[in-house]
Amino acid sequence: MAKQYDVIVIGAGPGGMTAALYASRANLSVLMLDRGIYGGQMNNTAAIENYPGFSSVMGPDLAENMYKGATQFGAEYAYGNVEGVEDHGATKVVKTDTDTFEAKAVIIASGSEYRKLGVPGEEAYGGRGVSYCAVCDGAFFKGREVIVVGGGDSAVEEGLYLTQLASKVTVIHRRDQLRAQKILQDRAFANDKMNFIWNSNVEEILGDDQKVTGVKLVNNQTGEETTLDASGVFIYVGILPKTEQFSDLGITDDMGWIETNDHMETKVDGIYAIGDVRVKDLRQITTAVGDGGIAGQQVFKYIESLADQSAAVK
Repeated sequence: MAKQYDVIVIGAGPGGMTAALYASRANLSVLMLDRGIYGGQMNNTAAIENYPGFSSVMGPDLAENMYKGATQFGAEYAYGNVEGVEDHGATKVVKTDTDTFEAKAVIIASGSEYRKLGVPGEEAYGGRGVSYCAVCDGAFFKGREVIVVGGGDSAVEEGLYLTQLASKVTVIHRRDQLRAQKILQDRAFANDKMNFIWNSNVEEILGDDQKVTGVKLVNNQTGEETTLDASGVFIYVGILPKTEQFSDLGITDDMGWIETNDHMETKVDGIYAIGDVRVKDLRQITTAVGDGGIAGQQVFKYIESLADQSAAVK
């Protein structure tokens, strides 16, 4: 028989842990499921400088503190690679690759992941020069030349960070101008360590038996191919929601992001979505935490309404 809970939270990042805290503090039985360690992308962040109450805090430390808070009122945490959610009205069935659980409500906090270039060498040199996190891996390239692929806020911000470590940072962008905020562009153009290659696409990431040695580029205006030497390639070409396993619920938009109202409610009663996975303008730890608090409170109200309906029938 499937183990039953009042609430199952899919994902144990900052939003998921906050939702678990609020729901368990309301005396609901809560299970957090995650296919990785609790904390999500916070564990890959060396220093967080925009979380209220801290001038700076290490990502793993904040994750650990959030986990302690999330579980202090009885919420459970378990590894689970969720493969799907079934809606059976007042009961939701959550299936992982090893178990099946039942709950009265589900909060989806599965987050997002970095979009890949999908070019030869990207997978082969993952962790050997290809990275999606400058804060995580930048120290490995101290005094070396690196490449940043992309032209948005993340690409420029991470590129500026890398100038503190690398000897040279070359930004490769497929357009003829950046998409980042103007203040970031101004900082980038004023930085002597930052260089730009416009209207170009990375066709292949090159390397030897051990590490990245450079990239093959093609100018998308002229078709000219060139090779650029580098020790590291940092890729920032967008993010994708982790929602494929929820597509049957009909709660996502054309891009896969989950649509909610201000109460974090999806189109399906009893199913909520929070954090990076939902349609929103800003994806930060602070906004995920806010979403989690709202969802945790709304879940309590929803389960109370189920109890009232059951009592009325009797």
